[in-house]
Amino acid sequence: MSNMAAGKENEKTGAATPETEAAVTTDFIRAIIDADLQSDKYGGRVHTRFPPEPNGYLHIGHAKSICLNFGIAEDYGGKYNLRFDDTNPTKEEEEYIQSIIKDVYWLGFDWEDRLFFASDYFEQMYEYAVQLIEAGKAYVDDLSAEEIRAYRGTLTKPGQNSPYRERPVAENLDLFKRMRAGEFVDGSCVLRAKIDMASPNLNMRDPVIYRILHASHPRTGDAWCIYPMYDFAHGLGDSIEGITHSICTLEFEAHRPLYDWFLDELGIYHPQQIEFARLNLTYTVMSKRKLLLLVQRGDVSGWDDPRMPTLSGLRRRGCPPEAIRAFSGRIGVAKSNSTVDVAFLEHCIRQDLNERAPRVMAVLEPLKVVIDNYPEGQVEEFEADNHPQKPEMGTRQVPFSRELYIERADFMEEPPRKYFRLAPGREVRLKHAYYITCVDVVRDEQGAVVELHCTYDPESRGGATPDGRKVRGTLHWVSAEHALDAEVRLYEHLFTKENPYEVEEGEDFTANLNPNSLQTLTSCKVEPSLARAAPGSRYQFMRQGYFCLDPVDSAGGALAFNRTVSMRDTWAKIQRAQRRKA
Repeated sequence: MSNMAAGKENEKTGAATPETEAAVTTDFIRAIIDADLQSDKYGGRVHTRFPPEPNGYLHIGHAKSICLNFGIAEDYGGKYNLRFDDTNPTKEEEEYIQSIIKDVYWLGFDWEDRLFFASDYFEQMYEYAVQLIEAGKAYVDDLSAEEIRAYRGTLTKPGQNSPYRERPVAENLDLFKRMRAGEFVDGSCVLRAKIDMASPNLNMRDPVIYRILHASHPRTGDAWCIYPMYDFAHGLGDSIEGITHSICTLEFEAHRPLYDWFLDELGIYHPQQIEFARLNLTYTVMSKRKLLLLVQRGDVSGWDDPRMPTLSGLRRRGCPPEAIRAFSGRIGVAKSNSTVDVAFLEHCIRQDLNERAPRVMAVLEPLKVVIDNYPEGQVEEFEADNHPQKPEMGTRQVPFSRELYIERADFMEEPPRKYFRLAPGREVRLKHAYYITCVDVVRDEQGAVVELHCTYDPESRGGATPDGRKVRGTLHWVSAEHALDAEVRLYEHLFTKENPYEVEEGEDFTANLNPNSLQTLTSCKVEPSLARAAPGSRYQFMRQGYFCLDPVDSAGGALAFNRTVSMRDTWAKIQRAQRRKA
């Protein structure tokens, strides 16, 4: 199947199976833009925007939208804006604004001088509202919020006109002016568009345009006490900024007639709104409101907890921005909602880190090994490559001594068949070093194995032997004398179910929180080269997975590593199984 055909098939079915070898290079949005360029609809321009509400941290779903909006502009040699739709001061904070700016930069996008806020346009939006009132297309309504909902009707029952709907224009203008002046309390009245209370689209049943909020705004302070609703501000912001294609997620499809109505009634520049399916991931919630609840409840340590799907959480966990961009491109763009297996995101992260992460040795659950025939006090240096496929990444020196640590799971007293690691009387290879054979086992008072005694073959330095013998097991290790202490955090899915919203009656999504989503190991040993690691550095711990030196908890010189992804590639395994079936 060609890329174009694959894109059309994905568009038609909403399939959640991404391309595994290459990104789908065309989609229905680009097809619309191609047609607009051919017809010179916008004078050959492509200008997009990402319009977050600063009421929470960005998550992986936002990353898909950012990569789509900004990526399209880059592909067509156009421009893109970052605009904060800051129209609700009761939920917006400067902390969120700064975190969003940091996240978008981190993803690799630079909007140059095109950083805007809806609050930049409050005066102009107010004038547009006045224009609608003067045209008889908006009115001040004294109904309460509950009464407005009751008058609105249902999907099967048309709404009823408000008793204030036919107020004279002059009275509406006076009331709206007094709303702005702060004469009325919150909730006492609103400004509504006058459209059609019998419309089958509930969004067109005289929607609220402005409400009263006596709340201080992060940017405008107390200059305003009335604020535009998102549906009103969104399209006006696009128009003011000269956006050509207003790309939104699918939940805004039913709002598009309202988007068009405001722009048409005001007779101003009209961008085109296009909707695509938002990203849903297994074992993940994408609602900012629900993510905020997890933070407030203390289920996670904060918005940047490495278990969170937020960009700050993914960054702290060690996810490279290039992997997120690759993931966003490879899942494609569809018109119907679907869910992507989180294993595919992990696959993209693993592929990226496999290329760029230096290899080091770390023992997460140490078991001491004493090499009885190795000279006491002797230390050797072994040269180890930082990446087996990339000689340009150089090498490092790894110290070797009489006492070592290996992984506890790499030893068994009574090994099963096809167990090729260390056992009594068995020989294995130590990576970069020598062959060793276990000759004795030391136990504590409870009978637990606490130390192994081994011998080494001096002729096997570097893994080669004069007699050419081979062993099946190769173990990672660290020198006990030179090892550094480290803490390692192992993460699992934050939720136990693929769909966290599947709950029993009377429960909510938090019932599916995974109590084992975080395992902290405090007795880990890592090779001494990691003393030079900078916070945020990423590594492959041999045979263990990919890890990141925590940029928060390691800032003072401590070594705390977060596992980004394991070595196990679930997605690749699924794909191989499917290919075998085919």
